[in-house]
Amino acid sequence: MPRIAVLIPCHNEAVAIAQVVQAFRAALPEATIYVYDNNSSDDTVSVARSAGAVVRKQQLQGKGHVLRRMFADVEADAYVLVDGDATYDAADAPGMVQRLLDERLDMVVGTRISDEQLAYRPGHRFGNRLLTGLAGRIFGHAFSDMLSGYRAFSRRFVKSYPAHAGGFEVETELTVHALEQNMPVTEVPTRYAARPDGSQSKLNTWKDGWRILMTIIKLTKNGRPFAFFATGSLLCALLSLGLALPLFATYLETGLVPRFPTAILCAALIVLAAVFLVCGLILDTVTLGRREQKHLAYLAYSPYDSDNGSK
Repeated sequence: MPRIAVLIPCHNEAVAIAQVVQAFRAALPEATIYVYDNNSSDDTVSVARSAGAVVRKQQLQGKGHVLRRMFADVEADAYVLVDGDATYDAADAPGMVQRLLDERLDMVVGTRISDEQLAYRPGHRFGNRLLTGLAGRIFGHAFSDMLSGYRAFSRRFVKSYPAHAGGFEVETELTVHALEQNMPVTEVPTRYAARPDGSQSKLNTWKDGWRILMTIIKLTKNGRPFAFFATGSLLCALLSLGLALPLFATYLETGLVPRFPTAILCAALIVLAAVFLVCGLILDTVTLGRREQKHLAYLAYSPYDSDNGSK
């Protein structure tokens, strides 16, 4: 039997965590349920332990820090990541794990489907579509719900994932890691429900949306440096050209350049465009080496063989 671990990051989820643990114990009786508490001030730890989960703690605040600790500590053949707020359907987990193992995938994302306004507010839907579309244009279209917190991973993915994110932007980083390495991935629909009464969301729509956008920009700079810096180079060159055309027309008519500050600015912008372009070329070579190192780390772990029950 494959070793299956259910990973549940938690912060003040005493209202919902017992329901989550019990649901996943019923859906995946062979799995070990891990709850990682992130400085909860309520009874999350005692409630999760009473429900039968293995409870551990992470002092650094933020979902990304918790995920990094979980991926480093837990050994398994398949991992299921889910939030501790009882919004995701545990009944979908066996199918996600089975598909992960049978098709030798590295990540299965649970795409949220909900008719409940309180569960998936229109503003969150729009922001998710916007950010998912932006990431898709940059890194490749493979997902329709990039920000889903319900996923199944292979051991290869977990142990080769270079975690950097500290907060809710971690889902973006997980998605980009899979796309950069061209990993086999898929999506499955899953029901998304509202939080139980008394449970409060830790998500700040504008603050966390801005952090996710900044994460996409940062990952673009690190993962697609030539495209990133070439865009800056092109903007500088176009601005320089736009400012220089009137100067050039005046020079052809009079043989004089009366606006020296503008001429100096045009020259500086062209130099800056050249610097951006050179930076992009150099960093693109460096990024290729980093991508190869990540792939070698990925290949260091054998896939699980569902036919023979071995790795």
